[in-house]
Amino acid sequence: MSLNKPELGLKRDLQGVASDLKWSAVELLQIAKRLENSGSLADAQNLKRMAEIFQRDETQLNEYADALKEGRLQCAGVPTPP
Repeated sequence: MSLNKPELGLKRDLQGVASDLKWSAVELLQIAKRLENSGSLADAQNLKRMAEIFQRDETQLNEYADALKEGRLQCAGVPTPP
């Protein structure tokens, strides 16, 4: 399906934020591993939970982008700020 200009922008934005979340989750997991190795288990667990949330949100944003691409979700335009 062909996307209009606002839909293309929205799809690109969704994918960009999803990519940022993926990168952030990877970084958090690396920090969590270092914290575990230093004995800060509670802090490591908290970071792992945050990374899991980021990964779920990444998946959801990618699903929205796919739905937009497949025509299951439409965007009429971007609202202008007041």
